[in-house]
Amino acid sequence: MTPEKTPLSLSPELLEAVRRVGGTEHLLVAMDFDGTMAPLVDHAKDSRPLPRAAAAFAALTELPRTSTALISGRALDSLRATASPPEQTLLIGSHGAEVWMGPGSSRLELDDAQRELLADVRRVLTEIAEEAPGTLLEDKPAGVVLHTRLADDDVAEDAVAAARAVLQDRPGVYLKTGNRVLETSVVNASKGDGIAFLRQATGATAVVFAGDDTTDEDALGRLVPGDLGVKVGLDFTQAQFRVEAPVHVAELLETVLRERKRALGTTA
Repeated sequence: MTPEKTPLSLSPELLEAVRRVGGTEHLLVAMDFDGTMAPLVDHAKDSRPLPRAAAAFAALTELPRTSTALISGRALDSLRATASPPEQTLLIGSHGAEVWMGPGSSRLELDDAQRELLADVRRVLTEIAEEAPGTLLEDKPAGVVLHTRLADDDVAEDAVAAARAVLQDRPGVYLKTGNRVLETSVVNASKGDGIAFLRQATGATAVVFAGDDTTDEDALGRLVPGDLGVKVGLDFTQAQFRVEAPVHVAELLETVLRERKRALGTTA
């Protein structure tokens, strides 16, 4: 057995919860991407899912009465480029502002007021980033992200504080603090909205969701009895269960796949 295949041992309680959820009538497996299926990296464009996680996720997509989804803060184009999801996987991007349910899905369109407000937000963040070495901006269809992962801690804190001071009370601008990022958007949406929408759209009778960031708490908070929520990492969470790192998410997905196959009576 090669080292990368060595079992990592989920807790007995988590294993039992996976067995229970695996037998539901229609299962939705929804995953955050960065920090969950993929390790965090300094440059967002370099992120890729762990091979074991990607393989188990793709296999789940092929099972009957089973839907898969990615719910990410990334814009949809960035999510597709880095995650390379299966064709049938449903996508929620920009923290719920963008939705892809298959061919024919409409793209997010801002009205004139939103476009003007977004341009103003970008001007504010550009001025701050120019004065904060190591910070950079990422454009999304409905917002701009201030990344501080490469900045010194004090520079990062000052940059985020400056952005909040200018933008937090501006009507129509919505802020989310993530892992070394400040997300701004002119569309009010959340990963919790994404979970609720996908549950209804797929007819799921139970949901598995895992995420690592503060923004994933919105989704974890929308789970109901019979669902399975998993926090990745050591930060505060309302999730029922916790794993330490993306490598454990790969094991979680493999376990969900095994238990779902068993419940369906298939080895395909």
